[in-house]
Amino acid sequence: MRIGKQDAPFTAVSTSDATSITVRGRDLCNELIGKIDFTDYFFLLLMGREPDENQRFFVNALLVAIAEHGLVPSVQAARMTLAAAPEALQGAVAAGLLGSGSVVLGSAETAGYFLDSLVTASKDGDAAAIAAQRIRGMRATKTAIPGFGHPQHAGGDPRANVLLALAKARGLDGPYIKMLHTIADVLPEALGRPLPININGAIPAILLEIGFPVTALKSISILARTAGLLAHLQEETERPIGFIMSNAAAEAITYDGQRAAAQPA
Repeated sequence: MRIGKQDAPFTAVSTSDATSITVRGRDLCNELIGKIDFTDYFFLLLMGREPDENQRFFVNALLVAIAEHGLVPSVQAARMTLAAAPEALQGAVAAGLLGSGSVVLGSAETAGYFLDSLVTASKDGDAAAIAAQRIRGMRATKTAIPGFGHPQHAGGDPRANVLLALAKARGLDGPYIKMLHTIADVLPEALGRPLPININGAIPAILLEIGFPVTALKSISILARTAGLLAHLQEETERPIGFIMSNAAAEAITYDGQRAAAQPA
């Protein structure tokens, strides 16, 4: 059974033969190992070329900004998985990444598509009016505004504030960052209340400005959070809390289902 397109049997990422390994047209052993740092190598792998100075700076900054934020759901899932299967580090990392979705960890991608659609829609129109109309529609359907608000940083996400300040200082002020600020400006009227820009609003705005395709936005969060998960999992092997979290969850939840009938003595 044929599934999907099967008429493009090519890859431009990597190949190898008996004497060499080629990655994106570069000799791995003679041109890359010991001669390129991992941020540049990640960019080369993903984009097919090395980053310029600004791209390198912001990819580094974003990776640092999103790698760690405490005992978030992905970390809890990973640590409890390792507690249950201490021989499966890779399984615990996978458990932490599998929930990368529209609410936690992967929400930068959702915000990126939101920004990209608004930038496209406003090319020949009033950006503020178009953003306000979209937000009013989302309010009517009780849809969250991606990239805005934070349950802990209600006064403003400090990571987003730093990243956007760096973008301004380095002259990054294109259509995506402008749209991000436009949304923030129209939120009080269109939504009925202001919301701060969060890290998942800043990340896609900056990545889109430096040339990342919208389809690759989640890669930054996944790569960065993998490093954070590995740190938590190393700590789990030394100072385990996985079963403590599991027990705390069990104690915090009250069963309200039907009770089994009492058995006669």
